[in-house]
Amino acid sequence: MNNISKSDWQLFNKLLPKWQERYINRLNQEYKKILDSDGSAANKFWKLEKRIKADRKSPGVIVEVSKRSIFQTLLQLISEKVITDEDLSGFSKELRDDINTVIKQFG
Repeated sequence: MNNISKSDWQLFNKLLPKWQERYINRLNQEYKKILDSDGSAANKFWKLEKRIKADRKSPGVIVEVSKRSIFQTLLQLISEKVITDEDLSGFSKELRDDINTVIKQFG
């Protein structure tokens, strides 16, 4: 699980910014709903502030990238629904199999 191939590492570095952009766009749509909802401006502001503070902790927003942590990062991205199994289609069969094994064990 920790033996990440060079091609998987390169693909991860290529796709992560795209996945994060897609996820943040989804968050922005959810933020718009908060701002467009009924209620006072102050309540909407504080609800949004609380939500953004929580969302900042997601690997879909910010993550420390290292080859050593790629496996754990991919698991987090899947568990937080930032990416799906389909997003892993270009990765090696070994990496996908390892991820699916962990998901089946703990999912």
